[in-house]
Amino acid sequence: MNDTKELFMQKTAVVWIGAMLCCALWGSAFPCIKIGYRLFCITTGDVGSQILFAGSRFTLAGILTIAIGSILNKKMLVPKRGSWLKILKLSMLQTVLQYIFFYIGLSNTTGVKASIIEGVNVFLAILIASLIFKQEKLTKVKSMGCIIGFIGVILVNLTKEGMDMSMKFSGEGFILLSTVAYAFSSVTLKHFSKDENPVVLSGYQFALGGIIMIVLGLMMNGRLDVITAPGIVMLLYLSVVSAVAYSLWGILLKYNQVSRVAVFGFMNPVFGVVLSALLLTTENEEALGLKSVISLILVCAGIYIVNCQKPSDKIDNSAAL
Repeated sequence: MNDTKELFMQKTAVVWIGAMLCCALWGSAFPCIKIGYRLFCITTGDVGSQILFAGSRFTLAGILTIAIGSILNKKMLVPKRGSWLKILKLSMLQTVLQYIFFYIGLSNTTGVKASIIEGVNVFLAILIASLIFKQEKLTKVKSMGCIIGFIGVILVNLTKEGMDMSMKFSGEGFILLSTVAYAFSSVTLKHFSKDENPVVLSGYQFALGGIIMIVLGLMMNGRLDVITAPGIVMLLYLSVVSAVAYSLWGILLKYNQVSRVAVFGFMNPVFGVVLSALLLTTENEEALGLKSVISLILVCAGIYIVNCQKPSDKIDNSAAL
């Protein structure tokens, strides 16, 4: 039975469909968060409500991830006694810091810019793993990929007069800081996963991080006063995005080489840009113009180049939006 399941999960069609579904879900989070703000009547400057909204999403995502993992393992997933400190550290990086910066930043920039800037998290993770944690070698090919990706990020902020002066720290700057937090969380998750179940770590860090963000949001006078059926559906959808994508990604990684699955990560910004352009046109989002397309191509090329390494040279980038 196990051999049959393993062979099924290793089929090329299954890997392609499963990985592309994960990337589509993660990419859809960019426009859906902005739509969620509108449905809950959360304004750009209402930081407390933005954090409360994010905390609600990830608390639900944690519960769903633990539930899905428990069903797949046919037993309740419970952390080891000595795992809670690891879960706390991971939740601060992967959920609290990353998404506080992300949610605030996204409310102050466009979904197109945010999705492209988020695309550099792979490069940052590799730099941190190579230069700080010494988990792998920083090769010339990887360096080339990082450079190409950052050129794409710079290009998306250029206008005819030069650098887009509308760029601000609380917008694009916060999105970039969220990628730094994600990069550190990726390396930390890789380190912790040597002795821990990654699904347990992800599920419980989501739940713990979400609760922390709810408390912070309430302390900052955050409110979700406007509760509507569409708003609840959107919140549930965003929770499902994290729970399902993380669980499915983990299953694919279990039965396949990391390099075979991780290469699909370059599709995250593709889906993010396309869905932002399609779903957020009424909110004056940037059109999917030539500049954005070229920027996206550069970012994707950089991610692809970095991922075209031997498995022994790669890091585990199983965590994402």
